[in-house]
Amino acid sequence: MDTLFSNVTIVTMDEAMHVYFDAYLGVTDGKISYLAREAPKEKTKRLVPGEGMVLMPGLINCHTHLPMSVLRGYADDVELSSWLNDYIFPHEDRLDGRSAKAAALLSIAECVRFGTTSISDMYNFCDEIAEAVAESGIKANIARGATLFGEDFDFETHPACRELVALKEKWDGYDNGRIRIEASVHGEYTSDYRLWDALSEFAINEKVGMHVHLSETKAEHEQCLERNGLTPAQVLDCHYVFDTRAIAAHCVWVTPEDMRLLAKRGVTAVHCPVSNLKLASGCAPVTEMVKAGMNVALGTDSSASNNNLDLFEEMKAAALMAKVTSGDPKALPVEAVLMMATACGARAQGREAECGMLKLGMDADLVLLDFTSPHLMPCHNVMSHLVYAASGHDVVMTMVRGQVLYAAGKYPTIDLDSVVRELSGYVMPRIFEEARS
Repeated sequence: MDTLFSNVTIVTMDEAMHVYFDAYLGVTDGKISYLAREAPKEKTKRLVPGEGMVLMPGLINCHTHLPMSVLRGYADDVELSSWLNDYIFPHEDRLDGRSAKAAALLSIAECVRFGTTSISDMYNFCDEIAEAVAESGIKANIARGATLFGEDFDFETHPACRELVALKEKWDGYDNGRIRIEASVHGEYTSDYRLWDALSEFAINEKVGMHVHLSETKAEHEQCLERNGLTPAQVLDCHYVFDTRAIAAHCVWVTPEDMRLLAKRGVTAVHCPVSNLKLASGCAPVTEMVKAGMNVALGTDSSASNNNLDLFEEMKAAALMAKVTSGDPKALPVEAVLMMATACGARAQGREAECGMLKLGMDADLVLLDFTSPHLMPCHNVMSHLVYAASGHDVVMTMVRGQVLYAAGKYPTIDLDSVVRELSGYVMPRIFEEARS
């Protein structure tokens, strides 16, 4: 046995939602090899004492844009269209591959610091993002966001489509599936049927997932209705965009008919409560989506629209948002929210057989939290504390496939000092100083 966590509280998130107190979990060759209340007889290479600690599955962030960390805090308290057009897009245009990789590494360090073990990312510069993911040890489903604004279109020559094909050939399945490549229609409002048809055909034929923005704002949703007489979900469905495993980010303004359609297609809604609240986009109808039969996972969106990548914060925001919009304090209980951040996220990524729960034979994607801090005592209910009282700052260890990616302030797989030097010496001057000159 490579690692043994001893005398620890284990939140399994398995089908029965078992929680074991003063228990033991062992890791061998990157897999969970032991889980019981009694100590194993087998010797271990490394013992991690777990008194006062809680062990849970790694969190899964199903919608983010990793390189946008360089724009964190640059444009706050601004309406979405102005936020994008006046602040974000002009500086994103100054990114290059070198900048994107450094910014992605910074975001990945933040993710593992806060207990995230797998990411679904949508952006460009995906080759550099994949390099950062490969080096860091985190899991990722990487999608090259594609747009089309009226210009001539040919799948073979369109830059985003060409990059997608190259990414699929180079990175899909890397390190026994630690990296997966997905197609991406950025949104109904940023493209047209030519791109939708081409990308859906590619995704279906190549058996890859699809990642889209869907009904994030009221204006987006209503303008689609005016153009097409159909909602964004209905329009994209007409072009087979959801005929493969798909995730739809935001889903703030989806209708009951949309929910039933998306549930029928097996589409996962990715709820991004903090970003939606901050940009005043609205409150996604999560409980209604669940009742309609949809899988619902959690995402942070970018750290430019959210300001951090802490999924513990998303869990609390999701629970509170559901209660206040429904007027029901029982809406979206802690068990459901924890599932959204773990098992439901794994299902969204097509990884439900490997992670999202702590079970024998599954990947050792684990998060260890210190529950001895004043704000976590006393602990009457572990799951309640994970949602309402804990934060990413309580994480003391993050492990993916048995490899420690964060522990006690250290990042064994990321040279954070080098990343910071690259950001200060190259990235920030490129993006901001040149813009002011």
